Amino acid sequence: MGDEWSMEQWLVRVWEAEVFDERERAVVAGRSEGRTLDEVGSALGLSRERARQIQNRARKQLTDMADLTQKGWRETARATGTGPAALRETFAAALGVVDHVLLDELLTAAGLDAPRTWAGPLRGWWSADPGALGGALRRLVDAAPFRGDDLGRAASEAGLPAGLPLTWLLSHSESRLALSPDGHWVRRKARGRDAAYLWLLENGRSCRADELLATMAATTVAAVREALRRDDRFRQIRPEGTWALTEWTHLRASTYASATEAMVAVVTESGPLSRAQLFARVTELYPVTSWRLKQCLLSDQLGETPDGHVDLVSRGAQPFEEEEPVQPDTMAVEGKVLGMRLPVNRDILRGSGVNVNTWLTWRLGLRRAPMSRTFTTPGDHAPLVVRRGTSSAQLSTLRRHALELGLADGCVLAVLLRLDDHTARVAHGCVRDTCPARRARAATPPAVNA
Repeated sequence: MGDEWSMEQWLVRVWEAEVFDERERAVVAGRSEGRTLDEVGSALGLSRERARQIQNRARKQLTDMADLTQKGWRETARATGTGPAALRETFAAALGVVDHVLLDELLTAAGLDAPRTWAGPLRGWWSADPGALGGALRRLVDAAPFRGDDLGRAASEAGLPAGLPLTWLLSHSESRLALSPDGHWVRRKARGRDAAYLWLLENGRSCRADELLATMAATTVAAVREALRRDDRFRQIRPEGTWALTEWTHLRASTYASATEAMVAVVTESGPLSRAQLFARVTELYPVTSWRLKQCLLSDQLGETPDGHVDLVSRGAQPFEEEEPVQPDTMAVEGKVLGMRLPVNRDILRGSGVNVNTWLTWRLGLRRAPMSRTFTTPGDHAPLVVRRGTSSAQLSTLRRHALELGLADGCVLAVLLRLDDHTARVAHGCVRDTCPARRARAATPPAVNA
């Protein structure tokens, strides 16, 4: 080829010369634009396999010319592509050629490929390790949450190259991050808790649970408390009951994770104590109400001595058992069947466990904590599990049942538990004329066939 092909314009000259026929040009151009072999072949009246053969033939012609024109171009391309991703123009500069559609064929021949992301291959970018960009994106996700103006810093620390279309990638439906209403990046599956974390970090003070309702897009204060309680980034400051970040070391907080833990520690160290003595000492360590302390006595670690003192079950004390609570109107027993009516709310529809009246666990014989009872359900549904904690009772998730029954927020679930064979059945419990789901369906106009 001589000097005619040694200048930076040689790719353009090859394209303009009669080196490739019209079909080869069409296939190469189509593939560079991101179309599949099926799409390119269909546009030209060719099979996918025939389009692939034409592309390979054009690539072979091009690489033969590159070998004559530019020694070591493969090694240069691979060295440039050692990172997670680099723009095609970066490779053009490294190879000393004009950025051109034919460059895609050279990079493919050198063993490079488009980086893989959750949004698919990233067109216009290349790498010798196509999976490396996905790893860097996962590191960015692991660094979340972060403020919107910290995106550049977080991306750099995760090893992502500058110039990457990050906003587009992170906004994709398959992205594990989402943009909060405040313009911050949070994890899709922990939006509320991540938003609360950033709010506390930004304000630098502890706050009441109700102050986080809007930030977390929660419906109830109880939902806020439950979400924060399950996340070890947050801790509750006693006795005022406000919430703070665990990483804050300047705030006073109990060294115990719960009132039950504090009570067990006091009894373990001091030996048998009267209730009054025990409650007074525990309150010094973990300030809570006397009602909560009475609930803590239901722990399977604590019991009563013959003289009425509180001691450890492991030291011979007899476990406390809960007295029968008042039976709610929404629960009843008939023969061997216990039935209950539960309102469908946001917690049920998103798959959270359902807090239920403790009469249910008392009636099932779960009179200490922690205790549970399992009821199998028909088909491939997961079993229903009723659990007794020291301060509450809970029924496992009913989300799938609610969705399969077509229920909406405000509907009623009827749950029947058989006490003899430990089976359960879940049904639609709404009165027909007052069912929110039926009203919503009736208000939706029928689809019109085109």
